[in-house]
Amino acid sequence: MNIFYDNRQDEIKITEEMTDLIEKSVDKVLEVEELDKDVEVSISFVGDDEIQELNRDYRNVDSSTDVLSFPIDDEFIVESRILGDVVINTRKVLEQADEFGHSEARELSYLTVHSILHLLGYDHIDEEDKKKMRAREKLVMKALGIERWCCEKI
Repeated sequence: MNIFYDNRQDEIKITEEMTDLIEKSVDKVLEVEELDKDVEVSISFVGDDEIQELNRDYRNVDSSTDVLSFPIDDEFIVESRILGDVVINTRKVLEQADEFGHSEARELSYLTVHSILHLLGYDHIDEEDKKKMRAREKLVMKALGIERWCCEKI
């Protein structure tokens, strides 16, 4: 598994503990989904303004969001399985952890799991798909041992 990181924000310091948690989260999604772990994914950390621009430009939604996922079409795969790109809004990591009353580490892990599931084809546009995706998220988070109130602040 190869994860490429790009830090384009100054909201929080990206630590080795954070990248380790992201790697464990991606690994657990692949394990739960029974997929080969020979994959590549890029993870970018951005601020509110940049993610709003991306959301506007690629989804026609002119507002900030917590995470965006950009899957790679299978026709571009060469040697390893390139899943796609994940863009995480670090400000939302902080805000949502506070809003939901859990740690920033738990929020970062959840957003990673959520976005990797998107890269694998899960979605939550209609209610039936949302139920399936939420069930997979819960299964992965439980398998990680990251309960809602878990973990230190990052």
